[in-house]
Amino acid sequence: MPSTHLLLLIADLAGTFVFAISGATAAMRRRLDLFGVLVLSFAAANAGGIARDLLIGAVPPAAIRDWRYLAASLCAGLITFRWAPLIERLQTPVRMFDAAGLALFAVAGAEKALAAGLNPPMAALLGMLTGIGGGMARDVLLTDVPMVLRADLYAVAALLGAGVVVIGAMLGLTSAATMFVGAACCFTLRMMAIRRGWQLPVAGGRHADKRDDAPRR
Repeated sequence: MPSTHLLLLIADLAGTFVFAISGATAAMRRRLDLFGVLVLSFAAANAGGIARDLLIGAVPPAAIRDWRYLAASLCAGLITFRWAPLIERLQTPVRMFDAAGLALFAVAGAEKALAAGLNPPMAALLGMLTGIGGGMARDVLLTDVPMVLRADLYAVAALLGAGVVVIGAMLGLTSAATMFVGAACCFTLRMMAIRRGWQLPVAGGRHADKRDDAPRR
């Protein structure tokens, strides 16, 4: 059975890679140059993890201390820049990669917060923050309203995934099982919300104007 440290590293690097693809794909859609694509890929991939590490006192953050985070981010950015048409042919590519990164970071963030000694509610909230941080950085750099503020089940999905990890830890279940189930729950809820139009009440009621690029749920 892999150790908790190894599971966290795998989840962190996997989340870094898929979030980097999400950021790079969004940058390609805005027709940024190669440098801009790589900046977006790094920001989307690492902002949430950096915020998490700073809050729990794990400094310098892993994204800066460990070269593998930078390598994963830049590799994903270069792949997206080179094969953007192929990635774009995937169904809802940005949302799919974003949902995958959200799930991986939410569970890794919650597990790392628990390992740092945070109480369960705070660990779940920190897991949610880890998940939504990269997407917020990506959207702010592209001058969009962050998805977490306009896609209602974005943060809720991250909180669900993190909550599963925390509850599993309280019940004494293995980290591998709870992280897998939590990530699956987060990803499924996010994708179902996109496909089926699930949403929370929005400001201005049902007939309020919506941005053309807002996720339809």
